[in-house]
Amino acid sequence: MTCWETVQAYGLRSLGIGERLLPRSDFTLCDQFTLIGSGMIWNVYFGFFALVSGFLLATALAVAKANPNPWLRKPAEWFIFLFRGSPLFIQFFFGYFLFLSLKSVHPFFDAFTSAWLGALVVLFFNTSAYSAEIFYGALQSIPKGDTEAADAYGLSGWHRFKRVIWPTMLRLAWPAYTNEAIFLFHATTLVFFTGFPALQQRGDALYYASYFADKTFNPFIPYPILAMYFVMLTLVIIGVFGLINRRLNKHLPQTQIRKIRLRPNLIR
Repeated sequence: MTCWETVQAYGLRSLGIGERLLPRSDFTLCDQFTLIGSGMIWNVYFGFFALVSGFLLATALAVAKANPNPWLRKPAEWFIFLFRGSPLFIQFFFGYFLFLSLKSVHPFFDAFTSAWLGALVVLFFNTSAYSAEIFYGALQSIPKGDTEAADAYGLSGWHRFKRVIWPTMLRLAWPAYTNEAIFLFHATTLVFFTGFPALQQRGDALYYASYFADKTFNPFIPYPILAMYFVMLTLVIIGVFGLINRRLNKHLPQTQIRKIRLRPNLIR
Protein backbone atom coordinates (compact mmCIF):
# COMPACT_ATOMS: atom_id res chain seq x y z
CA MET A 1 0.00 0.00 0.00
CA THR A 2 1.43 3.35 -1.04
CA CYS A 3 1.45 6.35 1.29
CA TRP A 4 -1.37 8.02 -0.66
CA GLU A 5 -3.47 4.85 -0.41
CA THR A 6 -2.78 4.81 3.33
CA VAL A 7 -4.03 8.38 3.64
CA GLN A 8 -7.17 7.51 1.69
CA ALA A 9 -7.78 4.41 3.81
CA TYR A 10 -7.03 5.82 7.28
CA GLY A 11 -7.15 9.61 7.00
CA LEU A 12 -10.69 9.82 8.43
CA ARG A 13 -10.73 6.56 10.39
CA SER A 14 -11.22 8.39 13.69
CA LEU A 15 -14.61 9.52 12.34
CA GLY A 16 -15.58 6.00 11.30
CA ILE A 17 -14.78 6.57 7.62
CA GLY A 18 -12.40 4.25 5.79
CA GLU A 19 -10.74 1.00 6.81
CA ARG A 20 -12.14 -0.58 9.98
CA LEU A 21 -9.10 -2.73 10.81
CA LEU A 22 -5.86 -1.12 11.92
CA PRO A 23 -2.58 -2.24 10.35
CA ARG A 24 -1.17 -5.23 12.23
CA SER A 25 2.47 -5.33 11.14
CA ASP A 26 5.08 -3.67 8.96
CA PHE A 27 4.19 -0.24 10.31
CA THR A 28 5.51 2.60 8.20
CA LEU A 29 6.02 6.25 9.09
CA CYS A 30 3.15 7.04 6.75
CA ASP A 31 0.85 4.73 8.74
CA GLN A 32 1.75 6.45 11.97
CA PHE A 33 1.58 10.02 10.65
CA THR A 34 -1.77 9.31 8.99
CA LEU A 35 -3.53 7.59 11.88
CA ILE A 36 -2.22 9.92 14.59
CA GLY A 37 -3.18 12.86 12.39
CA SER A 38 -6.62 11.32 11.97
CA GLY A 39 -7.01 11.14 15.73
CA MET A 40 -6.08 14.84 15.99
CA ILE A 41 -9.48 15.61 14.46
CA TRP A 42 -11.06 14.72 17.80
CA ASN A 43 -8.54 16.74 19.80
CA VAL A 44 -9.23 19.80 17.67
CA TYR A 45 -12.99 19.16 18.02
CA PHE A 46 -12.82 19.01 21.82
CA GLY A 47 -10.58 22.04 22.12
CA PHE A 48 -12.40 24.26 19.63
CA PHE A 49 -15.95 23.78 20.88
CA ALA A 50 -14.96 23.84 24.57
CA LEU A 51 -13.04 27.08 23.98
CA VAL A 52 -15.80 28.85 22.03
CA SER A 53 -18.61 27.90 24.41
CA GLY A 54 -16.41 28.35 27.49
CA PHE A 55 -15.56 31.91 26.44
CA LEU A 56 -19.21 32.94 26.81
CA LEU A 57 -19.68 31.27 30.21
CA ALA A 58 -16.33 32.62 31.43
CA THR A 59 -17.38 36.18 30.63
CA ALA A 60 -20.64 35.73 32.53
CA LEU A 61 -18.85 34.17 35.51
CA ALA A 62 -16.25 36.94 35.64
CA VAL A 63 -18.95 39.63 35.62
CA ALA A 64 -20.93 37.75 38.28
CA LYS A 65 -17.84 37.39 40.50
CA ALA A 66 -17.18 41.13 40.23
CA ASN A 67 -20.81 41.94 41.09
CA PRO A 68 -21.40 43.22 44.65
CA ASN A 69 -24.64 41.21 44.88
CA PRO A 70 -23.78 38.05 46.90
CA TRP A 71 -26.53 36.06 45.14
CA LEU A 72 -24.56 36.46 41.91
CA ARG A 73 -21.04 36.63 43.31
CA LYS A 74 -21.02 33.59 45.59
CA PRO A 75 -22.23 30.96 43.05
CA ALA A 76 -19.65 32.25 40.55
CA GLU A 77 -16.88 32.13 43.17
CA TRP A 78 -17.73 28.56 44.19
CA PHE A 79 -18.02 27.37 40.58
CA ILE A 80 -14.60 28.81 39.75
CA PHE A 81 -13.07 27.45 42.95
CA LEU A 82 -14.51 23.97 42.40
CA PHE A 83 -13.24 23.52 38.85
CA ARG A 84 -9.90 25.26 39.44
CA GLY A 85 -9.32 23.46 42.71
CA SER A 86 -9.81 19.90 41.46
CA PRO A 87 -7.71 18.01 38.86
CA LEU A 88 -9.17 17.79 35.38
CA PHE A 89 -8.79 14.01 35.30
CA ILE A 90 -10.92 13.69 38.46
CA GLN A 91 -13.53 15.92 36.83
CA PHE A 92 -13.64 13.55 33.86
CA PHE A 93 -14.04 10.62 36.24
CA PHE A 94 -16.93 12.15 38.21
CA GLY A 95 -18.51 13.58 35.07
CA TYR A 96 -18.67 10.17 33.41
CA PHE A 97 -20.26 8.45 36.41
CA LEU A 98 -22.67 11.35 36.92
CA PHE A 99 -23.87 11.10 33.32
CA LEU A 100 -24.00 7.31 33.65
CA SER A 101 -26.30 7.67 36.68
CA LEU A 102 -28.48 10.26 34.94
CA LYS A 103 -28.72 7.96 31.90
CA SER A 104 -30.58 5.42 34.03
CA VAL A 105 -33.03 8.14 35.05
CA HIS A 106 -33.79 9.56 31.59
CA PRO A 107 -32.66 8.47 28.09
CA PHE A 108 -31.88 12.13 27.27
CA PHE A 109 -28.52 11.72 29.01
CA ASP A 110 -27.52 8.72 26.90
CA ALA A 111 -25.41 10.88 24.56
CA PHE A 112 -23.59 12.43 27.51
CA THR A 113 -21.93 9.09 28.32
CA SER A 114 -20.01 9.26 25.02
CA ALA A 115 -16.80 11.21 24.62
CA TRP A 116 -18.05 13.50 21.85
CA LEU A 117 -20.49 15.18 24.26
CA GLY A 118 -19.72 14.10 27.84
CA ALA A 119 -15.98 14.83 27.70
CA LEU A 120 -16.73 18.06 25.86
CA VAL A 121 -19.02 19.20 28.67
CA VAL A 122 -16.32 18.55 31.28
CA LEU A 123 -13.74 20.48 29.25
CA PHE A 124 -16.28 23.27 28.77
CA PHE A 125 -16.80 23.71 32.51
CA ASN A 126 -13.09 23.42 33.28
CA THR A 127 -11.91 26.02 30.78
CA SER A 128 -14.80 28.31 31.74
CA ALA A 129 -13.57 28.39 35.34
CA TYR A 130 -9.94 29.10 34.44
CA SER A 131 -10.88 31.69 31.81
CA ALA A 132 -13.32 33.35 34.21
CA GLU A 133 -10.54 33.90 36.73
CA ILE A 134 -8.39 35.46 33.99
CA PHE A 135 -11.24 37.74 32.92
CA TYR A 136 -12.03 38.63 36.53
CA GLY A 137 -8.44 39.71 37.08
CA ALA A 138 -8.66 41.83 33.93
CA LEU A 139 -11.89 43.43 35.16
CA GLN A 140 -10.15 44.38 38.39
CA SER A 141 -7.28 45.90 36.41
CA ILE A 142 -9.37 48.20 34.21
CA PRO A 143 -8.07 51.75 34.72
CA LYS A 144 -10.43 53.89 36.74
CA GLY A 145 -10.10 56.63 34.17
CA ASP A 146 -11.80 54.44 31.54
CA THR A 147 -14.92 53.98 33.64
CA GLU A 148 -14.94 57.64 34.65
CA ALA A 149 -14.74 58.62 30.98
CA ALA A 150 -17.68 56.32 30.23
CA ASP A 151 -19.67 57.97 33.02
CA ALA A 152 -18.77 61.41 31.67
CA TYR A 153 -20.15 60.43 28.26
CA GLY A 154 -23.38 59.28 29.89
CA LEU A 155 -22.82 55.57 29.24
CA SER A 156 -24.36 53.21 31.76
CA GLY A 157 -25.57 49.64 32.12
CA TRP A 158 -25.23 47.41 29.06
CA HIS A 159 -23.89 50.19 26.79
CA ARG A 160 -21.12 50.97 29.30
CA PHE A 161 -20.17 47.30 29.52
CA LYS A 162 -20.31 46.73 25.76
CA ARG A 163 -18.41 49.84 24.67
CA VAL A 164 -15.85 50.26 27.47
CA ILE A 165 -15.67 47.49 30.10
CA TRP A 166 -15.74 44.38 27.89
CA PRO A 167 -13.26 45.55 25.20
CA THR A 168 -10.79 46.75 27.85
CA MET A 169 -11.16 43.48 29.74
CA LEU A 170 -10.35 41.48 26.59
CA ARG A 171 -7.30 43.59 25.79
CA LEU A 172 -5.89 43.07 29.26
CA ALA A 173 -6.77 39.36 29.48
CA TRP A 174 -5.91 38.22 25.96
CA PRO A 175 -2.24 37.18 26.42
CA ALA A 176 -3.11 35.06 29.47
CA TYR A 177 -6.24 33.73 27.76
CA THR A 178 -4.10 32.61 24.82
CA ASN A 179 -2.08 30.39 27.14
CA GLU A 180 -5.30 28.96 28.57
CA ALA A 181 -6.42 28.10 25.02
CA ILE A 182 -3.11 26.34 24.33
CA PHE A 183 -3.32 24.34 27.54
CA LEU A 184 -6.93 23.40 26.82
CA PHE A 185 -5.96 21.79 23.51
CA HIS A 186 -3.14 19.94 25.25
CA ALA A 187 -5.55 18.79 27.96
CA THR A 188 -7.74 17.08 25.35
CA THR A 189 -5.27 14.18 25.41
CA LEU A 190 -6.66 13.27 28.85
CA VAL A 191 -9.90 12.15 27.20
CA PHE A 192 -8.03 8.98 26.16
CA PHE A 193 -7.59 8.00 29.83
CA THR A 194 -11.20 8.64 30.88
CA GLY A 195 -14.12 6.25 30.90
CA PHE A 196 -15.86 8.10 28.05
CA PRO A 197 -16.08 5.77 25.03
CA ALA A 198 -15.16 7.29 21.67
CA LEU A 199 -17.69 7.53 18.85
CA GLN A 200 -17.92 4.09 17.18
CA GLN A 201 -14.93 3.12 19.37
CA ARG A 202 -12.59 5.23 17.23
CA GLY A 203 -9.85 7.02 19.15
CA ASP A 204 -8.09 10.34 19.39
CA ALA A 205 -4.44 11.06 18.60
CA LEU A 206 -3.09 9.58 21.84
CA TYR A 207 -5.06 6.38 21.23
CA TYR A 208 -3.28 5.77 17.92
CA ALA A 209 0.12 6.81 19.30
CA SER A 210 -0.30 4.34 22.16
CA TYR A 211 -1.39 1.64 19.71
CA PHE A 212 1.79 1.97 17.65
CA ALA A 213 3.96 2.19 20.78
CA ASP A 214 2.44 -1.04 22.12
CA LYS A 215 2.73 -2.90 18.83
CA THR A 216 6.27 -1.85 17.96
CA PHE A 217 7.63 -1.67 21.53
CA ASN A 218 9.17 1.62 20.43
CA PRO A 219 7.56 4.77 21.90
CA PHE A 220 10.24 7.02 20.38
CA ILE A 221 8.50 7.27 17.01
CA PRO A 222 4.72 7.63 17.61
CA TYR A 223 4.96 9.93 20.65
CA PRO A 224 7.32 12.44 18.98
CA ILE A 225 4.92 12.42 16.01
CA LEU A 226 2.08 13.21 18.41
CA ALA A 227 4.14 15.97 20.02
CA MET A 228 4.92 17.41 16.58
CA TYR A 229 1.22 17.63 15.74
CA PHE A 230 0.53 19.49 18.99
CA VAL A 231 3.46 21.85 18.39
CA MET A 232 1.99 22.66 14.98
CA LEU A 233 -1.43 23.17 16.56
CA THR A 234 0.11 25.46 19.20
CA LEU A 235 1.74 27.58 16.49
CA VAL A 236 -1.63 27.92 14.76
CA ILE A 237 -3.29 29.00 18.02
CA ILE A 238 -0.56 31.55 18.73
CA GLY A 239 -0.89 32.90 15.21
CA VAL A 240 -4.69 33.22 15.31
CA PHE A 241 -4.76 34.68 18.81
CA GLY A 242 -1.92 37.03 17.87
CA LEU A 243 -4.01 38.41 15.00
CA ILE A 244 -6.95 38.91 17.36
CA ASN A 245 -4.64 40.58 19.88
CA ARG A 246 -3.46 43.06 17.26
CA ARG A 247 -7.07 43.69 16.30
CA LEU A 248 -8.02 44.39 19.92
CA ASN A 249 -5.09 46.80 20.28
CA LYS A 250 -5.17 48.42 16.84
CA HIS A 251 -5.54 51.85 18.44
CA LEU A 252 -2.17 51.49 20.20
CA PRO A 253 1.30 52.01 18.70
CA GLN A 254 2.88 48.74 17.61
CA THR A 255 5.61 49.07 20.23
CA GLN A 256 3.01 49.07 23.02
CA ILE A 257 1.13 45.95 21.96
CA ARG A 258 1.90 43.00 24.25
CA LYS A 259 3.14 40.10 22.16
CA ILE A 260 1.66 36.65 22.63
CA ARG A 261 4.15 34.30 24.28
CA LEU A 262 3.72 30.71 25.35
CA ARG A 263 3.89 30.33 29.13
CA PRO A 264 3.17 26.66 29.92
CA ASN A 265 1.39 25.83 33.17
CA LEU A 266 3.57 23.63 35.36
CA ILE A 267 0.56 22.19 37.18
CA ARG A 268 -3.19 22.15 36.57
